[in-house]
Amino acid sequence: MARIVPDDWQHLEATGAAARERETLALLERGLPAGYTVYHGVHWTRLAEGFSVFGEADFAIVSPSGRVMIVEQKTGFLRETKDGLVKAYMQTERNVAVALARTMEGLHRRFTAAFGAGTYHLEELFYCPDHVVRDPAIAGVNPARIVDATRKGQLAAIIREALPADEARLPSAAKVHHFLADELALTPDASALVGAAGTLVTRLAGGLATWARRLEFAPFRLRVIGTAGSGKTQLALQVMQDALARGQRTLYVCFNRPLADHIAKVAPPEVKVANYHQLCDWVARDGGHVPDFEGANVFETLEQRFAQTPIDARWQFDVVIVDEGQDFQQAWVEALARLLRPGAAWWWLEDPLQNLYVREPVALPGWTVLRETTNYRSPRDILAFLRDVAGATVPALAGLSAASPFGGSEVTVFAWDEATDKATDEGEGESTVVAATRRAVTQALALGFRKQDIVVLSFRGREHSHFTALDHLGPHRLRSFTGEYDLFGVPQYRDGDLLLDSIYRFKGQSAPCVILTDVDFDTLDERAVRKLFVGATRATMKLIVVASPRAARLLGHEPLAPALRTGGKEG
Repeated sequence: MARIVPDDWQHLEATGAAARERETLALLERGLPAGYTVYHGVHWTRLAEGFSVFGEADFAIVSPSGRVMIVEQKTGFLRETKDGLVKAYMQTERNVAVALARTMEGLHRRFTAAFGAGTYHLEELFYCPDHVVRDPAIAGVNPARIVDATRKGQLAAIIREALPADEARLPSAAKVHHFLADELALTPDASALVGAAGTLVTRLAGGLATWARRLEFAPFRLRVIGTAGSGKTQLALQVMQDALARGQRTLYVCFNRPLADHIAKVAPPEVKVANYHQLCDWVARDGGHVPDFEGANVFETLEQRFAQTPIDARWQFDVVIVDEGQDFQQAWVEALARLLRPGAAWWWLEDPLQNLYVREPVALPGWTVLRETTNYRSPRDILAFLRDVAGATVPALAGLSAASPFGGSEVTVFAWDEATDKATDEGEGESTVVAATRRAVTQALALGFRKQDIVVLSFRGREHSHFTALDHLGPHRLRSFTGEYDLFGVPQYRDGDLLLDSIYRFKGQSAPCVILTDVDFDTLDERAVRKLFVGATRATMKLIVVASPRAARLLGHEPLAPALRTGGKEG
């Protein structure tokens, strides 16, 4: 499938022209293979400006080679005149050919200024899915580049023919993507459900992805301390694009392997992406050492091997980005520093509230520090819920700002029957934790979420979870980490259609609907609050918490009956 940027179009409600353009996006996503990217303007933040990417253009499609096709879409009734096709708007009419020609002229001028004359290829196409063009000769647009109602089923095929996938890559290809992303002021959000077809992104108007990149100092050492959902990973992706446009070698390193695997899918292919131990493995193998992933203390051994392996030019970079820096250890800083070329830029992204391993913050003397406390990702009521139940324990929660367009999602808290659980521990039936979670999934599906929109996260971690040994949750097959790695250190997953993971492994990602289960604690101390914060802020639209009776009370919900409760209302 083609990549759609921005990629929240499947989750946002739209009417009128926006709804028709979403239909076209679905057609392009299915009809164009991987390697093609479709830039569009169907996005809630652009409603005041209309839906166009440039001028009259609704879509900009980039082929694997970097060739660009600008698509103008006109739905509804068109009128054919002696001067060409026209579209009526209220009391005025607009000539399609003139508007498209004006758009193309402007784009040629801007592309030439950005990339140089003759270094790019720009095509045009007019799409009118509701109208049959009776006389293409007078339409004013090249008849071969008109897709009307008689040919709308061939739209993707016509685009593929005009933008061949097997062409040699143009020198300007990376710059074209960078240019279009900047024009939309959008960067794809990597904090999304691994493997999900539909992901939710947030436009960070004036946020990290825009103004942090404007800072200039030397040597460039920037520590970004940003809360969950503030745009740290969006910033990382844009920094990659900037570096690629300058022809610089770039390395992205995070802590969690699932996050690294997902970043590798959305980052430019030229960027080296790994979690820290994966990087250690690569460097060790390059030095002639093959790790034994079935042996004891394999990760500690990898760390030592990496720190001792001589680094040559193959493992040095112009830009190094560390994500999830709160989970890194001090010794790793010195080991990573060897990978910087002279004059290299080093970005360090972290969130102290997500420090689940209770590690001391690494010392980065002399670094410039930038702080961001705005969460653009989580619904406003999720942050309000966290402040209400845990603000006294962790005062830093009070300083967070909510800037998500979503509110009113109503956090749901469901308490399981602890007495029955003790009986099931002795083999007398299904655990009520599991039963409660199964009902939570049913509720999420009833609310309209698809299975690929839902993730079930264990509060307890994989080793102590009630769900680790399960391959089904009721009728739903679970996709979960088996705890095993192949010979190359790649984690192995069970096949399934509902993702089950732990809050530890799912940091840095998100899903439209999060079911946070296995929630249990005697006191709502700082460690419990951090875990609750990480799990809750993975949700972009809906949060359901499945907790023990004592934990539910501490969260402000009295467990009275085995039915889902949503802020005092039925969920």
